Amino acid sequence: MAKNADTGKILVTGSTDGVGLATARELLDSGHHVVVHARTQSRLAAVQELLDGGAEAVVGDLGILDEVHDLVEQANALGPFDAVIHNAGTMDGSAVLPVNVVAPYVLTAGIPAARVVYLSSGMHRGGSADLSGIDWSGGSRSYSDSKLYVTALMAAVARRWPDVLANAVDPGWVPTRMGGPGASDDLALAHVTQCWLTTSDDPQAQVSGRYWHHQRVQRPAPAVEDAPFQDELIDQLAAHTGVALRR
Repeated sequence: MAKNADTGKILVTGSTDGVGLATARELLDSGHHVVVHARTQSRLAAVQELLDGGAEAVVGDLGILDEVHDLVEQANALGPFDAVIHNAGTMDGSAVLPVNVVAPYVLTAGIPAARVVYLSSGMHRGGSADLSGIDWSGGSRSYSDSKLYVTALMAAVARRWPDVLANAVDPGWVPTRMGGPGASDDLALAHVTQCWLTTSDDPQAQVSGRYWHHQRVQRPAPAVEDAPFQDELIDQLAAHTGVALRR
């Protein structure tokens, strides 16, 4: 499919392997303008085929706040964006909150886009809604906690920005580097919903504030839909990052 010069771009974070790479490849193959993201310059080698095919790139470590701010500048220099897919994630100890929650917040606040998708997980239902005493720079909170928070971030964006389509996706437990070889879900399906939500003219995809699994809406944990919880989360992230999320 030929690329349409009049359309904006789609940024996919964490797109050098796994679900992110599959997402970026599918979007590029479908004729969309794609911006891939790598943690380091050397990791761009993993997406050389996409770069050769016309993708552009931004580079920065999502676990380092200064680099996330720089990523915002890099991305906006390449924009405008139709969509941002916050795919990157980690289960690695002190990086869980910075990568899985803080970085998506800063990128959301700083990069205008008509559609935003956040990678969640069914494990978010085991997360704690107690936000007291969190060290957002790398404190010990669980992966489940981080996915609860990023899903609530999605809901907050949907509530505050009615002109933006914001959704969260559970891609399933799939055999990626993070999911491990024993994962039981189908890797071939893990990127389909994100691509659909960010590009489709289907009225079913033109919605906001939903939590999805394989193109079906599911109910998230109750805290996700709790406005005071959303607001407390946003206030803490704004205080930590120095970046406000406009209402």
